[in-house]
Amino acid sequence: MKTSLTLGGLLLGSVAVFLGQFSANAVPGKGGEDEGGVAAGPDVIVGAIPDVARYTPGTFNGEQFASYAFGSTSCNIGTQQLLWQPNPDPDHPVIPQNMYRIRNGAIEQIGMSWVKHGFCALQENLCGTCTPAGGGCPTILGIGCSDPYTASLNGAQNDLKSRGPINAATGVFSGTYSDPTPPSTLPVSVRERVAVRRNDLDPAQNAGAIYVAECQYVHPQDAAADNDNNNASYRLLTVGSTWSTNQGYPLTLSGPTVQQVPAISAWKAAHSDVQLNAVDVAGDGRFFVGSRAINNGNGTWRYEYAVFNLSSDRNGGSFSIPIPPGVTVTNIGFKSPTYMNGEGYTNAPWTSTVANGKITWTCEPNTNANANALRWSTLYNFRFTANVAPSTAQGQATLGLWKNPTATSTATSIAAGAYVPSAPTVPGDLNGDGVVNSSDLGVLLSAWGTAVGDLNGDGMTDSADLGVLLANWTP
Repeated sequence: MKTSLTLGGLLLGSVAVFLGQFSANAVPGKGGEDEGGVAAGPDVIVGAIPDVARYTPGTFNGEQFASYAFGSTSCNIGTQQLLWQPNPDPDHPVIPQNMYRIRNGAIEQIGMSWVKHGFCALQENLCGTCTPAGGGCPTILGIGCSDPYTASLNGAQNDLKSRGPINAATGVFSGTYSDPTPPSTLPVSVRERVAVRRNDLDPAQNAGAIYVAECQYVHPQDAAADNDNNNASYRLLTVGSTWSTNQGYPLTLSGPTVQQVPAISAWKAAHSDVQLNAVDVAGDGRFFVGSRAINNGNGTWRYEYAVFNLSSDRNGGSFSIPIPPGVTVTNIGFKSPTYMNGEGYTNAPWTSTVANGKITWTCEPNTNANANALRWSTLYNFRFTANVAPSTAQGQATLGLWKNPTATSTATSIAAGAYVPSAPTVPGDLNGDGVVNSSDLGVLLSAWGTAVGDLNGDGMTDSADLGVLLANWTP
């Protein structure tokens, strides 16, 4: 559980990485952000994403879907053992799997699974020296020990359960292990696994795309020790060119597993101009807010925002960006991954409005318990085009929280640094003070016959530019 608000850049350079199942030195703590040494208490991370399983594709609502699962190797890099009891005992981890695509300068979530419930832990040494909690596969993960769950194990549907009953901020599972029934029209092989639209993987439609696999561990003891900011890790994927009616597109893991940071970090790794900030909700969980401003080369800019809910139980319910007077906003967009397993959640897009000096996307209110709120281990996209470049000073995005405040989490919104549009330049404001007056007239007259005071873009300061200046004179 979080008790403070943190706004900070993501420190990718401090995380440990490794290839496949080779050992490495993990960086303990709270997401690699603020401390070194070994984390006090238990601290479970995804040490590796070692393999991929693929299953028979299927058609749902007229679209073809591929079906996958990813392996996850846990590591306890803390100072205490972790209970790893089988369900229904609550003292065990749950493991969601996600898939993302980075394309056209933006990152989007294209697949999500239900959660795997852990049941026992091998005592291996992927992340360092292991002090075993017992022989065989005990119901405890020892200090320094790792436990591999293969992709086929994480894809076994008998132990995949809905994410809904889990409070990711506390790690507490409040369900009964009886899940919603998937629609009868959803192919059995696709249910509960990482289902991805064929069109989102088709190489012919996604030239140059980067694909990312992500796994996460959520555990009540880890959350109680305040060591749950580093529970997600990611690894890049390549997509094969040939679609199989039995297995969909082949996926190949590439490069190292990047430990202790979520897949949204791969967006910044791919595009260095991405701003990425971790934001904590006091008494609750953590969000990551990423943004990018892309010059379209025609006098307009595309603003891309990705918000990832790592562990907040309060969930995201609105998202706002300030829009200065005079800025024209077009091509407003929203995207969220699709719920399709019968959870009851709607897939209704958030509504957008431009008013009161900001653009705001809003989810349905929480009076509808099944509204399409930004729930944990999920990433939503917000975007628009503006006729101005981003401000040179860091702006601020506002994320409204969907669930009502509680006694321990009273905030109604949180703020994060982000790219925002700049105020449009006033034609004739040659000295940059925001007004057009005699000072600007003096600049223009002194530049007469040169390009210095050119206001109409013809490369010369002359009577036409004087007309522009006078037309915008500030009373």
